[in-house]
Amino acid sequence: MWELFLQAGPVVNTHMPKDRVTGHSVWGLVAGYGFVEFLSEEDADYAIKIMNMIKLYGKPIRVNKASAHNKNLDVGANIFIGNLDPEIDEKLLYDTFSAFGVILQTPKIMRDPDTGNSKGYAFINFASFDASDAAIEAMNGQYLCNRPITWSRSLSRGEAQGSGAAPCGCSLVTVGQAGP
Repeated sequence: MWELFLQAGPVVNTHMPKDRVTGHSVWGLVAGYGFVEFLSEEDADYAIKIMNMIKLYGKPIRVNKASAHNKNLDVGANIFIGNLDPEIDEKLLYDTFSAFGVILQTPKIMRDPDTGNSKGYAFINFASFDASDAAIEAMNGQYLCNRPITWSRSLSRGEAQGSGAAPCGCSLVTVGQAGP
């Protein structure tokens, strides 16, 4: 999916959910879908314009903006955590960072779509800037699983107000098969 959508603009990330039973990507099946994050909203709009209803593996795909209900959860108090040990999982991040305040969603560890292995970084979405500030202050220079973590804000306060952007300041589109 990365290679296909890269033709429309700079791709930040792709995510294709896996079938819970087989563990394989559900892409190509009737219920297949995925997500593509673009660097800008203009890139996402262009992808929708040129990629919607093209055929992939003989079936047309539908490309839309990600649903708005998820945007309402994003207040912009997001942090990027880098240099993560491959053994760190979502539960460890949640248990560690929830001490600083309410986390709105399960921490998102970015993973290789083929292997499922961690890419070494994650995003944590706090309910308030006070919580994200407390986490940054307390965890600056700290180690998780014998590795010093790095961090940054993934969306500034100014960008957060009314932007509706993805946590990294990107624009997210959904990709799925059109019709039966």
